[in-house]
Amino acid sequence: MTVPGAFRLFVNGEVVSAQGYEYDNLYVHFFVELPAGNWSSPEFQQLSGITQTCTTKSLGMDKVAYFSYPFTFEASFLHEDESAEALPEWPVLYCEVLSLDFWQRYCVEGYGAAVLPATPGSHTLTVSTWRPVELGTVAELRRFFLGGSLELEDLSYVRIPGTFKGERLSRFGLRTETTGSVTFRLHCLQQSRAFMESSSLRRRMRSVLDRLEGFSQQSSVHNVLEAFRRARRRMQEARGSLPQDLVSPSGTVVS
Repeated sequence: MTVPGAFRLFVNGEVVSAQGYEYDNLYVHFFVELPAGNWSSPEFQQLSGITQTCTTKSLGMDKVAYFSYPFTFEASFLHEDESAEALPEWPVLYCEVLSLDFWQRYCVEGYGAAVLPATPGSHTLTVSTWRPVELGTVAELRRFFLGGSLELEDLSYVRIPGTFKGERLSRFGLRTETTGSVTFRLHCLQQSRAFMESSSLRRRMRSVLDRLEGFSQQSSVHNVLEAFRRARRRMQEARGSLPQDLVSPSGTVVS
């Protein structure tokens, strides 16, 4: 049972595929970063994973590696201010795509990141990636024949690192190139007592509106009947004021 003031996020995810990369035999290293502060996860929970290595298949002009690698995790957010309507920050999914050659040497093919969906339900995320590069043909020859490439020491540098405390983060001098993309499929579930309270409040409000609508309908019918009675009374008074010779025995007016 979720404690009052807590918000729980459950994610059943899948690393679906990776496409558009230069080399074959791809695998993906990924992890979820929880914002510092009120976010937490169970001690036994793993927030990272590595897929199996997959060869690519030609799909049109691209080469696609299908992983279908499942993962799951949960996280909790504890509200300090109950009046706050939105969460200050949301967890981020980071990924690193690598390739493996015949000699078991790996090369970084791309880095990417995406904020997890803030709404429950099923979502498909396509994360575009990039990698740092060196200028000149020597670096590319080294990458092709010897393996290895420039790497980020901190994977969170793809966005704004959690350890960064300044006002401006400069990436001046970092040369990069766009590579391929990774597709994730996420099924998100959110749990909080606040949702139950909001739902109950909506039901109570709907009940009040229904009752008001019923009262309004009853009032309209009453007004119609009252107007009919007044019109009938005026008609009877008008008939009573007519001369008797103009009124037939049957009670109708003679023309």
